[in-house]
Amino acid sequence: MEALRQDDPRRFGRFTALARFDEQASAVRYVARDTASGETALVTAARPELAAVPVFSRRFRAEARTAERLAGGWVSPPLETGKAAGTPGDGPEPLWTAAGYVPALPLDEAVGIAGPLPERVVRVLGAGIAETLSRVHATGAALQGLAPGTVLLAADGPRLTAFGPLGAAASAEAGPEDRLSVRLGYLTPEQIAGEEVSAASDLFVLGLLLAYAATGATPFTEGPAEGASRRIAEDEPELDGVPQELRELIASCLAKDPAERPSAGTVAAELALEGAAGLARGGWLPEPLAAAVADQEARVRALEVPAAGGAETPGAYGVPGADRVPGADGVPGTDGTPGAAGARDAEEAPDAETAGPGGIGEDRGTTRFLNTGPRPPRNDTPTTQLALPQGAAAPPPPVLAPTAQQTPAALGAPTELSAPAASGGAPQPGHPYAAPAAPYAAPGSVPPHSGPTPYPAAALPTGAGGAGAGGGGPMVSLPLPPAPAPAPDPGASRRTLLTIAAAAVGGLVVGGGAMAALGSGETAAATDDKPAPKPRRTLPGQAPEPRWTYTYPASEAPPLTAAVWQDELLVLTGESQAAAIDLRTGKRRWQRADAAKGQAALAAGTDLVFVASPTEFLWLAPKDGKVVHRVRYTEAFDDLAVGPLAGSSGPVIWFTASHTVTVKAPKPKKGKKKGKDKQVPEAFFLAYDIVRRKELWRTPVPAGRAPGTPSYRVAAERSADILVRQRSASLTPAEVRAAKRKGSVRSFDQKTGKLLWTKQYGAATPEAATAGDEDGTLYAAVGTDLEAFEADTAKPLWRVEGTEGSVYGTPLIAGPLVHTTESSQSVGAVERESGRLVWRRSTEVPAPGNAPSITLSSSEKTLIAADAVQVTAFAADSGERLWKFQDIGAAEPKGATVSAPYRVLTVGKTAIVQRERSFYAFPVA
Repeated sequence: MEALRQDDPRRFGRFTALARFDEQASAVRYVARDTASGETALVTAARPELAAVPVFSRRFRAEARTAERLAGGWVSPPLETGKAAGTPGDGPEPLWTAAGYVPALPLDEAVGIAGPLPERVVRVLGAGIAETLSRVHATGAALQGLAPGTVLLAADGPRLTAFGPLGAAASAEAGPEDRLSVRLGYLTPEQIAGEEVSAASDLFVLGLLLAYAATGATPFTEGPAEGASRRIAEDEPELDGVPQELRELIASCLAKDPAERPSAGTVAAELALEGAAGLARGGWLPEPLAAAVADQEARVRALEVPAAGGAETPGAYGVPGADRVPGADGVPGTDGTPGAAGARDAEEAPDAETAGPGGIGEDRGTTRFLNTGPRPPRNDTPTTQLALPQGAAAPPPPVLAPTAQQTPAALGAPTELSAPAASGGAPQPGHPYAAPAAPYAAPGSVPPHSGPTPYPAAALPTGAGGAGAGGGGPMVSLPLPPAPAPAPDPGASRRTLLTIAAAAVGGLVVGGGAMAALGSGETAAATDDKPAPKPRRTLPGQAPEPRWTYTYPASEAPPLTAAVWQDELLVLTGESQAAAIDLRTGKRRWQRADAAKGQAALAAGTDLVFVASPTEFLWLAPKDGKVVHRVRYTEAFDDLAVGPLAGSSGPVIWFTASHTVTVKAPKPKKGKKKGKDKQVPEAFFLAYDIVRRKELWRTPVPAGRAPGTPSYRVAAERSADILVRQRSASLTPAEVRAAKRKGSVRSFDQKTGKLLWTKQYGAATPEAATAGDEDGTLYAAVGTDLEAFEADTAKPLWRVEGTEGSVYGTPLIAGPLVHTTESSQSVGAVERESGRLVWRRSTEVPAPGNAPSITLSSSEKTLIAADAVQVTAFAADSGERLWKFQDIGAAEPKGATVSAPYRVLTVGKTAIVQRERSFYAFPVA
């Protein structure tokens, strides 16, 4: 951080600027505060000369909207977006966006402080990034936005701060005829080959970041910068310094062929099965980084709102006694001459021949990649003073001997932009690290437009020149007024040499503000179609402490079914027995072998537990599990083989059953042989009262696929009838052909069981998820959309578009809303009457896959999505992400990995989460 400059904006909407946080290629970030509420924000303000370009303005705003849609998880929700008020001078007002301030360090700064990061830190970092990437990739888009300067390390996990191609810029320049030239910080093998970016491109850059975090160096270091493109496209990465446990995964991310790279979801699961938030729980940063984050937070907290009109003296910004004398420590004098330190640097510069391309004696045999190398230790004197209490101004840091790399001649840069080099020194007492100061600009000159942007580093396609074309780096030109050449980076270390690797890749020139010049022309789409949730001070994601946990015995096979009985028992059925768990304590109450392999338990009145076993119906005492009644199928249903339950309502259950009958061959004609008798399946749909233990009705239905019992599911119960779907797996081939690949719904009279009608709904297939409500509306997945129909007429009512390439799962109807689930790992809510989308959120689980199963809490305030990876809780009315949960997946360190899906049951204010043998009782609203 550093004090505000004279020409810096002082206000951004309701926020007052306190200090500069850092300076990027296309924007400057400020620490600002709402004086009314005391809320601190990090404001990203586009450079005014760049903001004047229409194409830049549109892209900046589009990326801000992407940030809004991705808000939550590892993306801080934006607080406000607009134009700055109170900008000095007559220049254009910069575009800006404000997000909640979270104390954090950029990845490159963190590596500069602590060196290569421990394996656990790399895992949390990579898992957090991958979780966010998976949300973006689920929409078919690429983020194009990862760089060491745009990935931050906070106390509770990583943060992404960039959401489109502008963030990839190592420098941004305004050119003639309203053109904007953007120099990128990296390329991927497919871009070097002239191909378009894709989700796999994000994974390549993620591999670079993880290798850099783990080793402090790029995996493509050997050789001059001119050959960087060739090395990325042809050479194998050097990963010897990467921990063995991470090497294979990172190597797969860096595969030359995009098709061979893993998905973001796979990376997230490999790095942290319990999720980044779970792995980071209890603290994840090494002590030096934790201290640096805490120090930054203390310094920001100490900042005071600057006095009106004061800009030249840091003391005017709430630092008593911190006034600085012009000419000291490289601070320009009022006459515009460089300070003493800068003059000494210019006079004592050694011979330029010893200077390397990095600017401070860099080894020419090493390629600096992604523009990240840490600078020599230097105190940010203005910021340090801002954080000191009354009368405790820090002494001036010692002046370091200048090097040849600090001279303009050594860098070939314009003299006026690089004359005075920033002075440096050791960290001051009380500050465990020294933040690098922003590049110095002589008075009256335009600030340099170089360094990583506050947006993600993004990869753009090569231009007509193709790989190897000149230009010093990948360029994208868009309309703007001219700007000076980028100022050189004043320093980098030999150990972490990560800067522009794609220095020889040609450019792409676009005029007239055409957005198609930037990659696909679209920002990374999010999975949410609602505004960002309200800002929150704590990271969403951590599940509440469970009220109790229970582990099914390892000596038994995992339970087959789980059901709640009367808000009192959790009844589990397994291969050899059934067991009941007390919902208040999580302790086993009883077990009973009679009910082995039973279907879900139901309440038979108020005092009995009903279980349908493979051969009989059982009624058990809830106290001890003893069998009170039993009805054998062979006795009650004429030797029918009872199939799975189709549904239940109160004391009534519905199920299918079948048996085989012999159909005698017809009498042959004279002189002909008699044919063989045939064994033909005969199927029925039945209703049964489990309180009176009495069959209500039995209706013949078409037999299903062998052995003959069709599998039904009740889609809706109405006052006069029930609507039933047949599961596609039990349909016979003849039925599928006759239906022309369309699914059908049957209506049965509630009282008599008579078949009333059979209808098809649009193009809904036999596999399409379907549900209905009591008002006569049927909701069905049709292609990638969800459609509503009048159940009795099949008339379409409304349609909600789904995510491309995704399909809807079974919806859940509650009050005025229909809660939805998609295989893109998104859940949401639409209005029952109109189909208006109320909200849509990603579960942040890798896609594709089956649509998550969804469950509502008893109060209908919490929607819980469960799949094979995790459980995610949302506020049912707004879609706010509340928490997510993942268990460890193995009981012992060397135990087998659990891959069974999660299941959720709700009772009262508790959600019972099951994964194979493990059960957790979480409190829910």
